[in-house]
Amino acid sequence: MKKLSVRTRVLTGAALVAALGAGTFGAVSASASTPAAAPAAVAADATDGNLMQSTHLTIEAATKAAQATLDAAEKENQRVSVAVVDRNGNTVVTLRGDGAGPQS
Repeated sequence: MKKLSVRTRVLTGAALVAALGAGTFGAVSASASTPAAAPAAVAADATDGNLMQSTHLTIEAATKAAQATLDAAEKENQRVSVAVVDRNGNTVVTLRGDGAGPQS
C-alpha cells in the first residue's frame, strides 16, 4: 500500500477538522434557543386541555419532511434516499426514492 505524502496527510487532517468544526457549530446554533413567540403562544393556550408541548420530532413530522425532500429531489431528476434523525442522531424515518441505489 502506498504511503501518503505529508502534504496529503496535513490537508486531509485540516479538512476533517473543518468538517467537524462546521458540524459542531451547526449543532450548537440549531439548538441554541427557541423562538421568543413560542412561550407566549403556550401561555395563551394554557387553558386548553388539549395542548401538548413536545421537543421531540414526531413520526408524522419526520415522514412529511422526508417525503417533501423526496419530492424536491424528484423534480431535480435526482434519485436519493432520505433519513430523518432526531436531536440525538437516532433514525426516525428512512425513505428510499424510486430508482435510488442501495449505496444512496
